[in-house]
Amino acid sequence: MTAPVIILGSGLAAYNVAREFRKLDKTSALTIVSRDHAGFYSKPMLSNAFSANKSAEQLLMKSAEKMAEELNATILGHTKVVSIHVHNQEVMLGDDTILPYRDLVLAVGADPIRLPMGGDGASDVLSVNDLDDFAHFNRRLASAKSVAILGAGLIGCEFANDLLARDIAPIVIDPSAWPLSRLLPQAAGDFMADKLSDAGVQFHWGVTAQAVDAEGAGFVVKLSDQTELAVDLVLSAVGLRSRTELAAAAGLQVNRGVVVDRYLQTSQPHIYAVGDCAEVAGLTLPFVLPIMQQARALAATLMGERTVVKYPAMPVMVKTPACPAVVAPPAMGSVGEWHLETSETGIVAKFMSNSGSMAGFALLGSATSQRQALTPDLPVVLA
Repeated sequence: MTAPVIILGSGLAAYNVAREFRKLDKTSALTIVSRDHAGFYSKPMLSNAFSANKSAEQLLMKSAEKMAEELNATILGHTKVVSIHVHNQEVMLGDDTILPYRDLVLAVGADPIRLPMGGDGASDVLSVNDLDDFAHFNRRLASAKSVAILGAGLIGCEFANDLLARDIAPIVIDPSAWPLSRLLPQAAGDFMADKLSDAGVQFHWGVTAQAVDAEGAGFVVKLSDQTELAVDLVLSAVGLRSRTELAAAAGLQVNRGVVVDRYLQTSQPHIYAVGDCAEVAGLTLPFVLPIMQQARALAATLMGERTVVKYPAMPVMVKTPACPAVVAPPAMGSVGEWHLETSETGIVAKFMSNSGSMAGFALLGSATSQRQALTPDLPVVLA
């Protein structure tokens, strides 16, 4: 009997690989191993669930049992994988069960980055990285009137905007001078900051949180400029770090993520990686569109038709209704400059390379309507 294809993880990357694989192969054994409940939900919806009036239970689209039925798969929820034995093509579970695999797919995701901070409340700083985290955050918000958010990146701004739907005051703290500073030129960032401020978001720029102390039922956040903020909760949204520990312990090459080639194969045969944990051509992209591209390519490879993953231009929508935005940042190292067209209702920012071609864009407010027209002019991310 042939060993199954085993997928570790049950997030978007894992289930998209499973679905694409099942489109091509209806019968080969497929096993999914997840450390959580293994139900299916859309992670991008976590940061705008309040405005959609969704609870954690409502965000869960399908149970593990339903997914197992749909995918003709064995799904092991709440199951920890402790090691990968690459030479025997086996994984060992936490209860010492050994599972042989034909091919192994790592779709284990990423962990929130935790900034070093002092104070007796630092360990109570929350992060929302999965549905269980969201459920916990939602429960803690029951009596909250204010939340300090560490980080003014994409996720931090989305949560800040979303908390307004619960009549909760978001206070965003970031060491840069404007939101989404890695994705937007300053003028566009200032435009977004103004719109979010008008909606009720407070910002503290150019500072970091040095300590979080518990005080009564809430917390005091001490900033690097000596400002002290009294809030009910503190949420960290400073980024993600790929989960590489299991791969590294198995001797696989890791860097910022699990290093894979264009076929998504790791440094060992029959082991692949996708999603937030995978580093493809030096890129770790925690977005949905790269996952879809990876899933289709890997499914074909698992069927014996080796297929390289390609990334087209992939603009990302920022879910901030107070200031809708679509961003397609230029590749790292791109040489050129931003050109802006501004109006009272929106900004078109194009990053023009020295050769005169557009290497990226940011569209804010009413300018987001130009997304479809401009996207064909973007370079592909990975040819």
